[in-house]
Amino acid sequence: MSALATLACCLPLGIAGAVGALGLSVVLEALRPWLIGIAVILLSVGLFQLYRSRRRCQRRSPLSLVLFGLSAVVVLAIMIFPQKVAEWLAAIP
Repeated sequence: MSALATLACCLPLGIAGAVGALGLSVVLEALRPWLIGIAVILLSVGLFQLYRSRRRCQRRSPLSLVLFGLSAVVVLAIMIFPQKVAEWLAAIP
């Protein structure tokens, strides 16, 4: 009984969140080229800042390099294979 009560409590919020995400994706589809352009510009700025700091005798954190590389891979994957990334994300339970 408590499991059903918990499900009844949270299920409407989950459905509302999914419907909201669906509506947002429809609206943002028209802005997709702009959002990709902004992502590429911000990655370029990040790369510039990451390698500009080498001239100031500061060490770059290995974590910052890994996070930058990971974000670049994600942006490139979404730009090149948007449908495959969507299928992969939909398959995650």
